[in-house]
Amino acid sequence: MQTRIDEIGADMYRLSIFVPEVAPPAGLTFNHFLITGDEPLLFHCGKRKMFPLVSAAVARIMPLERLRWLAFGHFEADECGSMNEWLAAAPSAELMHGMVGCRVSISDMADRPPRVLSNDEVVDI
Repeated sequence: MQTRIDEIGADMYRLSIFVPEVAPPAGLTFNHFLITGDEPLLFHCGKRKMFPLVSAAVARIMPLERLRWLAFGHFEADECGSMNEWLAAAPSAELMHGMVGCRVSISDMADRPPRVLSNDEVVDI
């Protein structure tokens, strides 16, 4: 497997990994999004076993240590399976998610406490 990197906007990257055996015969593409602002954000951490591929792709764009924020839409392996690997690789990074996700799953599963986002909160990265 390889990670495809596409710059989809100014300082915005889509990191895609195609896995043919997930849903044969068509396969499935897992997408992760990196925004390299003043406080870089990775949206969709990816599956735990994909961490080497995704982190190598991020490292081609910027040092992993610069990563400040980790976020995802919901608690599922393809979106947050590698969150603890990211927290270890990026010591200044914090997870951020909504209150329910944090209280139900993330606070229990993450190695560091997440930032609980309020409804309609905007984080300036």
